[in-house]
Amino acid sequence: MRIGYTLMCEQSGARALVEHAASAERAGFDFEVISDHYFPWLVEQGHAPYAWSVLGAVSQVTERVDLMTYVTCPTMRYHPAVVAQKAATVQELSNGRFTLGLGAGENLNEHVVGRGWPPVNVRHEMLIEAVDVISALFDGGHVNHAGKHFRVDSAKLWDLPATRVPIGVAVSGSQSVQLFAPRSEVMISTEPKAELSQEWDRVSGGKKSRKVGQLPVCFDTDRDAAVARAHEQFRWFAGGWKVNSELPGPAGFAGATQFVRPEDVAASIPCGSDVAPIVDAVREFRDAGYTDLALVQIGEKHQRAFLEFATSELLPALRTL
Repeated sequence: MRIGYTLMCEQSGARALVEHAASAERAGFDFEVISDHYFPWLVEQGHAPYAWSVLGAVSQVTERVDLMTYVTCPTMRYHPAVVAQKAATVQELSNGRFTLGLGAGENLNEHVVGRGWPPVNVRHEMLIEAVDVISALFDGGHVNHAGKHFRVDSAKLWDLPATRVPIGVAVSGSQSVQLFAPRSEVMISTEPKAELSQEWDRVSGGKKSRKVGQLPVCFDTDRDAAVARAHEQFRWFAGGWKVNSELPGPAGFAGATQFVRPEDVAASIPCGSDVAPIVDAVREFRDAGYTDLALVQIGEKHQRAFLEFATSELLPALRTL
């Protein structure tokens, strides 16, 4: 299993994220993923820079790590033809290190363009169409498309990278696996469910695909402080994606999580400076068939301490898995 580092746009500004990216590569992480938000989940997080600008800068301060959106929505804030252009550009800038991670989106971020928020089945329809448009553009040549949700008029990627951009899609259950495994090379999910990995491989015709997960942790030498910070900034995590995708803003997340207790958060997020709980949580993803796992360190001011901890203790322990 490869271990990655998450560039969290919701908790850090653009310059800080670029610095974290360079530091995480030096620390020994294998890859880096970046979130693409217009809003933070909670006011306490306090940031939301434009992920694609940050990616361009990150591609120039790193040399080895793979890069990936985790994830971007190509259906409402962005037209899929524009997403294809952005992805091709990052692939060129990074010398072939980029994977385009896509998802059906969240109301939190997509409502800002004033198009409303469609039900999940419609969002899946839109994502299917968007993935097909992006794939066609990655094939090269001019693309015309007249679909239910999108139109494309003679689009072409004039700077087509030598290495085709791999496409990953976020899935949460059997329906999304059935829809997107045939259309993408990489499975993305946040829960260590072996059934997702197994079904993905079956639907993909038996080929072994990359499967990328994500795990929040909250490192601090003071465990009580770590639990308090995780509760303050990551209690939104308790709602699950079916709920989280529907809420329209930080006030909604604050209201929905007002009764989530610090001990509830600590039960699902490893907190403190003990390596063992993190290793145990990573093992769950490994045993579920995941090939890649990106860690999220909660709290902007604690990134440097976490990266030092990762270099000296955490990554060596995880390599033993």
